[in-house]
Amino acid sequence: MSLRMKRWLRWLAAFAALFAFGLVMFGAFVRLSNAGLSCPDWPTCYGQVTWPQHAQAVAHADASFPDRPYEAHKAWREQVHRFLAGTLGVMVLVLALLASWRRRRALAAVVTGAVFAAVGVGMYMHGEHLWSSALAACAIALPLFASLGLNRPGAWKISVFALAVIIFQAMLGMWTVTLLLKPVVVTSHLLGGMTTFGLLAWAALRFAGVGAADDGLASLRKLVVIGVVLLACQIALGGWTSANYAALACGYGPGSFPECLGQWMPATDFKQGFILWRGIGVNYEGGVLDLPARSAIQLVHRLGALVVFCYLAWLSFKASRQGLRGFGIAIAVTLVCQVLLGISNVHFGLPLPVATAHNGMAALLLFALLATLARTQCRAAVAADEPVHGG
Repeated sequence: MSLRMKRWLRWLAAFAALFAFGLVMFGAFVRLSNAGLSCPDWPTCYGQVTWPQHAQAVAHADASFPDRPYEAHKAWREQVHRFLAGTLGVMVLVLALLASWRRRRALAAVVTGAVFAAVGVGMYMHGEHLWSSALAACAIALPLFASLGLNRPGAWKISVFALAVIIFQAMLGMWTVTLLLKPVVVTSHLLGGMTTFGLLAWAALRFAGVGAADDGLASLRKLVVIGVVLLACQIALGGWTSANYAALACGYGPGSFPECLGQWMPATDFKQGFILWRGIGVNYEGGVLDLPARSAIQLVHRLGALVVFCYLAWLSFKASRQGLRGFGIAIAVTLVCQVLLGISNVHFGLPLPVATAHNGMAALLLFALLATLARTQCRAAVAADEPVHGG
C-alpha cells in the first residue's frame, strides 16, 4: 500500500474516532432530553426522510401516529442523530474497505455485508421484517468473519471488525424505537456506541504508531486492561441507571449524596431493579420500576463508581511512577472530572448539559485508558500494524 494511502487511512481512523465521540455526546443529549421515541418509526421520522416541518405534514403525522403526537423540538434531535450515525457508518465502511484492500475474500465480505445491510433496511421499510433480520445477521457476520480471517494484525482487523459492530449498533438503534426504550436495549445501544468509539480510537492510536521502545511495561499493560474492563462495567451500570430513569432515585439536593433519600440504607429492591428482560409491548418511557428498585440501581452505580475511582486513581499513580506521567495525569484528571459531574447530576437535579457531559467524560476516560494501553505496547508490536507494500 502506498505511503499516501497509509496516511489517508491513519487520518480517517482519527477523524472517525473524533466523530464517534461527538455522536456519543449527541446520542446522550437525545436520550437525556427524552427524545428517544420522538420519531415513532425507523429509519424515517413519521414517514419522512427528515421530519415533518409544514402544517400539512404535521397534521398527517398526528393522524398516522395518534398515540405519539408530533413534537418538533424533539423529532429533529432523533432524526439528526440517525443522520450522524449513518455518516459514521459510511466512514467505517470506507475504513474497512481500505483495511481489506488487496485481500480479495475480506474485501468481498466487506462489500457484500454493506450491500446486505442496505438492502435489509429497504426491506424493513417495506414490512419484510423476517428477511430484513436475516440480511442484517449476514451483514454483521460477513465483516466479523473477515476480520478474524484477515492475515493482517492489530488495527487492520479492528477496522474491519468495527464495521460489524456499527451494523449491529444500527440494529440496536432500531430496536430502541420498536421495543419502546426497553432498558436492556438502550443500555446495549450505549455500550455499542462506546465500543465503536473505543475501536476507532484504538485503530487510530495503532496506525499512529503509539508504543514503547521495549516490552518493559508489560506488567502495567495488564493493569490497564483490568481498568478498561472495570470502566466498561461501570458504563454499563450508568446506562442501566439512565435507561431505568434511576438517576434521581435518591433525590437531589441536600440528603441525596452520599446518602440516598436522606438515609444511608433506604428501602431497596435489587431483584426487581436488575431484571434484564420484562417481555415485549411495554412502553418504558419514563420508567416502570418503583422507587425501591430504582434506588437499588442508583446505589449499585455509586458502589461501582467508588470501586472504579479507587482502582483508576491507583492506576494513574502507578503509570506516573513507571514513566508515563502524562498518561497518568490524563487518567486522573478525567477520572476526577467524571466523579464531579456524577455528583453534580445528583446535587443539581440532572441538568441536561451536566448529564450529557457525564457521558462524554466517560468516553474521554476510556480514551485515556486506551492511549495508556497503546503506550505500553512495544514498538516492535506496533510496527506489525504497518502495511506491507503490495498488500
